[in-house]
Amino acid sequence: MDIAKLKLFCALANTLHFGRAAAASHVSPSTISRSLKQLEDDLGTILFERNNRSVALTHEGQSFLLFAREVLQQWDTYQESLLAQADQLRGQLSIYCSVTASYSFLFDILTEFRISHPGIAIKLHTGDPAQSIERVLAGNEDIAIAAKPDKLPAGISFKLIARSPLIFIAPRNDKTWHPPTSTARDFWQTIPMIISEEGLARERLDAWFTAQQIRPNIYAEVKGNEAIVSMVSLGFGVGVLPKIVLDNSPLADRVQALDHQPDLGPYDLGICVMEKRLRSPIISAFWQQLPAEDLAIEE
Repeated sequence: MDIAKLKLFCALANTLHFGRAAAASHVSPSTISRSLKQLEDDLGTILFERNNRSVALTHEGQSFLLFAREVLQQWDTYQESLLAQADQLRGQLSIYCSVTASYSFLFDILTEFRISHPGIAIKLHTGDPAQSIERVLAGNEDIAIAAKPDKLPAGISFKLIARSPLIFIAPRNDKTWHPPTSTARDFWQTIPMIISEEGLARERLDAWFTAQQIRPNIYAEVKGNEAIVSMVSLGFGVGVLPKIVLDNSPLADRVQALDHQPDLGPYDLGICVMEKRLRSPIISAFWQQLPAEDLAIEE
């Protein structure tokens, strides 16, 4: 199997666009098209349904994508092993995290690692933390900073780095946004709520509303906790997010925590990786350098 063809196939599977895949791979769209045709001929099956307007993986293409990612990961691990034996640990480490996590934790985590392994390039992607574990499971990232779900997916290793409560916030200096008690049903069914589309905070909030038999008035569902602070600061409603996000937000002085806080349980933040990827010398070096659950607990 041609490794170069597998890389081009994965690039197209990730973007579903020949132009963007070609730009990301530094080749021409015709090169990707030719490589894909050769792959499909070798396999005797169609990997993509494509026309002038869209590109989509077929069922066989989705199955082959899992195989291709596995092969490429094993190839990278083998190459890294050769370099490690030569005492020249070089390569690339991809990390995914939220914007808040990038400046709250990454500096401390990466400072020593970069000194110890200057030959390793860091590829950082930021986005919605709710997608962190999914991106690691899909093979899109080597490492992610993620909230620990109530049940970790099989094959994921998780190392705790911080714990922060989930808090409810409202616009600054306006008591009409504050409930008389943490379980005041009338308040929670009328006040506009700004919440995450998905993720641990959303799951905990939904469970709490269900337990209290509350039908919330959801004003907006957003991606990323930083957007919640922004919308609350503008007076659109009450939001819920990890306290550590608020502590690091430039808009922290424009919102305030509610007087009465429902208890949604702790929000555990940590580093996650596929267990099988720990065989990679680069990922193993990063993992071993992490402190053993050096908790920063926010109250």
